[in-house]
Amino acid sequence: MTATNASGIDLSGRDEEVRPQDDFYRAWHGQWLEEFDIPADKAEYASFIKLRDESLEQLRDIISHLTDSAPSLETPGGKVAGLFADFMNTDAINDRGLEQLGPLIQRIDDIDDATDLAAIFGEFDRDGIGAPLGSFVHQDNRDSSRYLLDIRQSGLGLPDRDYYLDDRFAEILAGYRNHVATMWQLAGLGNEAIATKVADQIVTLESRIAEKQWDNVRNRDPQATYNLLPLADAAAQSPGLDLAVFLTSSHAPEAVDSINVGQPDYLTSLGILMSDQDLATWRNYLKFHLISNFAPYLPGELDRENFAFYGTALTGVQEQRPRWKRGVDVVQGALGEALGQEYVKRHFPPENKTRMLELVGNLIDAFAESIDSLAWMSPQTKSEAHAKLGTFRSKIGYPDLWRDYSALIIEPNDLIGNLIRAAQFDHDRDMAKLGGPIDREEWFMPPQMVNAYYNPEMNEIVFPAAILQPPFFTMTADDAVNYGAIGAVIGHEISHGFDDKGCQYDGEGNLRDWWTEEDHEAFAERTTALVEQYAEYEPVAGHPVNGELTLGENIADLSGIAVAMRAYLKSLHGQEPPVIDDLTGEQRFFVGYSQVWRAKTRPEESVRRIAIDPHSPPEFRVQGVLVNNDAFVEAFDVQPGDGMWRDPDDRVRIW
Repeated sequence: MTATNASGIDLSGRDEEVRPQDDFYRAWHGQWLEEFDIPADKAEYASFIKLRDESLEQLRDIISHLTDSAPSLETPGGKVAGLFADFMNTDAINDRGLEQLGPLIQRIDDIDDATDLAAIFGEFDRDGIGAPLGSFVHQDNRDSSRYLLDIRQSGLGLPDRDYYLDDRFAEILAGYRNHVATMWQLAGLGNEAIATKVADQIVTLESRIAEKQWDNVRNRDPQATYNLLPLADAAAQSPGLDLAVFLTSSHAPEAVDSINVGQPDYLTSLGILMSDQDLATWRNYLKFHLISNFAPYLPGELDRENFAFYGTALTGVQEQRPRWKRGVDVVQGALGEALGQEYVKRHFPPENKTRMLELVGNLIDAFAESIDSLAWMSPQTKSEAHAKLGTFRSKIGYPDLWRDYSALIIEPNDLIGNLIRAAQFDHDRDMAKLGGPIDREEWFMPPQMVNAYYNPEMNEIVFPAAILQPPFFTMTADDAVNYGAIGAVIGHEISHGFDDKGCQYDGEGNLRDWWTEEDHEAFAERTTALVEQYAEYEPVAGHPVNGELTLGENIADLSGIAVAMRAYLKSLHGQEPPVIDDLTGEQRFFVGYSQVWRAKTRPEESVRRIAIDPHSPPEFRVQGVLVNNDAFVEAFDVQPGDGMWRDPDDRVRIW
């Protein structure tokens, strides 16, 4: 998206025949939506994706430089270059076939009882391979001064449990069954008749697993998913699963004496399923997940079939991305900060960080004023909200301390071995946190990632370097545009600390109820209205937006833009902003916001995202927010009868 005028706004895709008062999104992007063709290798094209493509080009140049300088495989740069070269060496991959999976396939064949099955679940968890149970380490939600081991449901080959249980996905489920059979044959594990039988077994088993799993809405509830138990009590909840063996095989420290069980009844059901499902089916299930997990790194026919299902059938993408782009992503997944350190040296000017810190400070001040202005919140709860906001921490650009990859071994011509060691490195690094102090300098995204996040347990907002580029942030753009774009993103992340999940954590990152009962009721009234509003949107026929799943992100969008507008107006110090490109300052603010979310998505990808993504589709991140915003209504003189009009009493205002 290229700025083509004085304000820094790109107006090239505007549809002059659509009034902003009737359909704001299409007024500014309608022509682009009609004329733009999504690239064949993409499920969606949007601002985020454009920046990611540009970032990939920059990262390829960095890798090429590292390759030309031939650093040792003992150095971070050498590991980056070596892993990329391994992925790009398709001749070696084709020559080796499934040879590198041989020991793991044999390991599966050697399973002879439920205890051994629990052990391989743990091994797969550590190796980064799909299994019905996964573990991770994070801060204790009720004592953020310590780390805690968490176990959660996992193990499905389709994106979500609904794909197995909801008739709307019956065609995809049938396609998945065919995909499993095809992969079985391509891997040389049996003829068509055997493969068909095995596929039926695997899909039936996964369907049984799906029946016992929690849905995405329930999994968003931090209270429901906090179930801290002594290890013995957790094991007693699932007698068919040897939990101690699972944890030992996953390399959990021996000192672990308690764990958080994310979905207790799932753990019980998994133990029952392990006992009553024959081992032969479990072995087949594990073999398929092993092959599926590594299919992108196996000979071409397996890679192509894997893409045909997970790329084309599930997301509508017609072509695989160029191999070098996939290779850069492989390196980012394994050595993100090693690559990011080089990225920052070349592509993140110090003045960007300085300007961002200023913007973040302004947004936090504006949020504080917003708290004071809330008519529905009591003074007691406002005081607690201020206390939480006062402990917010901002991380901009890149970490002050870079991750040490010296323990990760990268060997030439050993792609799958390198990927397994990388997964083990990350897993073991997490396990090593248990019992130690909280690392408040840790980042959970590398600086070259075009994204941002709020971490409730740290009570921090994090903005990697790569997002600080147009259209999100432009050093030379009009302030109105920057506040509408990156300002709204900053406000969004701040607001996550006060959305339906974040508001359950206090300033120290602990789950604690700091609300009065009356404030809970007033908040719930507003969030219920937002759930109902978004549930009316239906981007694809028969697939409405899940207002409960997307609630947290919708609150953050709604509150973020309101706070960003407040911050923009404060930045004017009472002065009237100039009219630029025939737009007032307030109008440029909202157009700047909309261009951040300009996107075109394939129907298949929309369906997938509606099922699993807590974010609303891009169009409704604009439309759904603006109809509730009084400043927008005033800026564009929206009147009753206009498409963007919502009666003042029906507008949802939260923070």
